[in-house]
Amino acid sequence: MYTNISMIGDDVLPFYSDFVASDYLVMREGVANDFTLKDMRKSKQVDKTIYELTGIYQKNGIEIEKIVNIMAPDSFPGMLLFTIKYVNKGEKEPVVTAWVNHDLYMDREEDSEPVWSLQCSSTSSRGDWVLPVTPGFYKKNYMGMNNSDYGGGIPVCDLWRKDGGFAIGVTDDVLRLVSFPVSRQKYENKANAKVLYEYSSPIDFKRNDTISTYNTFVSVHTGDFYNPLRQFSKYMQSKGMEFAAPEEDAFDAVWCAWGYERNFTMDEIKATLPKVKELGFKWVDVDDGFQVAIGDWDMNKRFPGGDKDMKALVDLIHRHGLKAKLWWAPLAADPNSQLLKESSKMKLLTKERLPCMITWWNCFYLSPVNPYTEKYTNELVEKFIGDWGFDGLKLDGQHLNCCPPDYNPRSGLDYPEQAIEQLPAFYKGIFETARKINPNAVVQNCPCGTAMNFFNMPYMNQAVSSDPLSSWQIRLKGKVYRAIFDKIAYYADHVELSDNGNDFPTQIGVGAVVGSKFTYPRDNPEVKISYLLTPEKEAWFKKWVGIYNDKMLSKGEYLNLYDLGYDKPETHVIEKEGKMYYAFYADDWDGEIVLKGLENKKYTVCEYTDDSLKNYQVDGSDPVINISFKGSYLIEVY
Repeated sequence: MYTNISMIGDDVLPFYSDFVASDYLVMREGVANDFTLKDMRKSKQVDKTIYELTGIYQKNGIEIEKIVNIMAPDSFPGMLLFTIKYVNKGEKEPVVTAWVNHDLYMDREEDSEPVWSLQCSSTSSRGDWVLPVTPGFYKKNYMGMNNSDYGGGIPVCDLWRKDGGFAIGVTDDVLRLVSFPVSRQKYENKANAKVLYEYSSPIDFKRNDTISTYNTFVSVHTGDFYNPLRQFSKYMQSKGMEFAAPEEDAFDAVWCAWGYERNFTMDEIKATLPKVKELGFKWVDVDDGFQVAIGDWDMNKRFPGGDKDMKALVDLIHRHGLKAKLWWAPLAADPNSQLLKESSKMKLLTKERLPCMITWWNCFYLSPVNPYTEKYTNELVEKFIGDWGFDGLKLDGQHLNCCPPDYNPRSGLDYPEQAIEQLPAFYKGIFETARKINPNAVVQNCPCGTAMNFFNMPYMNQAVSSDPLSSWQIRLKGKVYRAIFDKIAYYADHVELSDNGNDFPTQIGVGAVVGSKFTYPRDNPEVKISYLLTPEKEAWFKKWVGIYNDKMLSKGEYLNLYDLGYDKPETHVIEKEGKMYYAFYADDWDGEIVLKGLENKKYTVCEYTDDSLKNYQVDGSDPVINISFKGSYLIEVY
């Protein structure tokens, strides 16, 4: 029962020449991986083909039966869905420590080219989600908590070469605590990926007991990760997962008051509003610093009027013709907060019944499944949207993405890990409460720097690049979100977080919503880096925010025409209203580029971001342009 995975047609070379033991049990007594095939049955149903394979492992008195069910759905070509189980048929009772599904390899097509990968786990490194698998590479990609505040992710891993690739993943309806280790030995050419589940406590595999793995899949594809990730999302939706409908207001440009940071004043925001409106921004985000403490979401002493001060600020924002969004860090409470002094019922507790820390905020985790937390949270949403009048919420913090197991008996769980599985219901409550009060409310989930928990995604209508470390991260995250969602507003976060602090071409070219945290008319003396809107910056902002508002590429359709790993220069394409918008990125480019996706027609190319609006012609039968640029080159083709 060994496996070899290949892709038929499309000139794709074998991913790996040998057959390998791809699915197995890890025991203290050894690895149960050599199963002799005993039976294979095939059945054709209306919309799928099903295979059932049975085999037996016999070694040193251990006898284990393996049953593999494989479904090939007609509506998802190139995708196989697996359920695998093991039955102890012998007298001995081995101790099982882990199981592995789809332990697969990929040879490099050319010695000079790496295998590229999509790896969407969340760690404190806040690293790239798209990576070359270089010699000596290893990344575990655990979906649970990897650091004190970081966990969760997208339960899909992809490896690809120039000619094609394969993806593996878990298709259960909740986040499972599996890993997707990706590795390459230092002196070998092949990359490896697998689905790994490690038992927190090894189990005695008793006679006639059954071990069932989670539901998993394998798919093959050409190009980069986009198509298999989109297919995975479509499959999960076919099982009943529903994403929120796009919200028109979520596509408007954003100004955030975070440039003034935590000690901002209402006067600073008020003084900036005329310039925010003049530059073409439509949203004002009131950020961290208004509250008494994390957990105590009342106005602090810098706002002596309390709720009246916040209502007055929101009213002023509205009188400027702008919309208001409020920053908030749910699921966190300061240990000294009044909330926890009055009630400790909603704490998330460790196995030792101790509070679990969120290191970044120096706060305690609140249990997302605790009924006391739910009531407290929904009352806050009613206050923010209903009483204060905000038009949207920015849910912030890397701790939002996942949580540790919850041992608080007041949470009423069947088992502690159920807190992780039921976490999305917490966001569902926030989203539905906000939209009930304001049917056009925008809810942004911003798990700072993390690969977002896939199961939290249905309960937001604005995704965000979430504290990117580079322009590259803004672009790759944009492609990931575009693959998962048919339509969603993808906010690129503050332009000050992009390369050189001013990379609007990255934000616009990938179809993202533009944003900034500039300060005006004065700087924030407590911030080391100046965000002051100088005359030079103002001219730059007017140009690019104007381009964004004119083109609104965030509402266009992303076309997966270029490979993010192999095509040079890096290219993204948006189609909107019959026009194609190509965005090219490179440090320094001088040469030919093929405009993919054009028909056999004559086209006009407009350099729409250049002040001269230079036009030239291209023939769709031979759509080659010869250009030179530094950084980026954006064109409109029609």
